[in-house]
Amino acid sequence: MPRTRRTRTSGSPSVADQVFETNDASLLDVVDNALNKGVVLSGDLTLALAQVDLVYARLSVLLCAADRVLPDEAPDFIERRRARRVRRVRRA
Repeated sequence: MPRTRRTRTSGSPSVADQVFETNDASLLDVVDNALNKGVVLSGDLTLALAQVDLVYARLSVLLCAADRVLPDEAPDFIERRRARRVRRVRRA
């Protein structure tokens, strides 16, 4: 049975329609779009004993491609390491 895509009645595509551009979006397409645009996952963790909260932690994770976070970073690992070493020597 073919899948159909619902659109809003106002004519403008929803955010989901913009991410999933085609009806046949594969898992690879979804992961590629998520890495290119970025995804933030947030959550709260509470450890309790006998209904007494002992530990509370708020967790946030940014998931995106490295070239989106560090666009000016050299792609060559050896070149990046050499540049860091030169900066350290200049500071000392």
